[in-house]
Amino acid sequence: MLSKLWTLLRHLWLDAADTRHVLKPAAVQRLAQRVASSEQRHTGQVRVCIETSLPLGDLWRHVRHGQSMATLVRERALSLFGELRVWDTEHNNGVLVYMLLAERSIELVADRGLGRILAAQQWDAMVASLAADLNAGLFEQGLTLALDEVSAQLERHFPAPQGSARNNELPDAPVLL
Repeated sequence: MLSKLWTLLRHLWLDAADTRHVLKPAAVQRLAQRVASSEQRHTGQVRVCIETSLPLGDLWRHVRHGQSMATLVRERALSLFGELRVWDTEHNNGVLVYMLLAERSIELVADRGLGRILAAQQWDAMVASLAADLNAGLFEQGLTLALDEVSAQLERHFPAPQGSARNNELPDAPVLL
């Protein structure tokens, strides 16, 4: 019970200003440029979303009903995948890179086009490799690595046709919540 209380307090203590403190505007700009550069090499669409803490309703499910934090983080990433319309791309190959600062966790959510190609174990392995940077507080480095991992998969499976104009369906700038 004490760990649940600590989790609740940690999430309530943090606010959106903490996201902007952890990732300065220059870092946010570098991430946006990395997304834009990546999308020149494949037909996928990548969104980055950094959230300080979970909404109170999600936290309450953790405290009251014992839902695991990993499950809550995954559900929140899936929810934002829909809200940010990452699922609504022409080739069904959008990917959301979601980072939750309060838990120092990252989730990768792929649309069905890429999800059919890569097994869940491959996504889990990518997320696990990013955990070290996040646990060390190297947020920009962890997000950069995540973008590189996602881009490599998109380039491999959905390369941009030679000489084609880029159809940018989603904004490149990270969403800070």
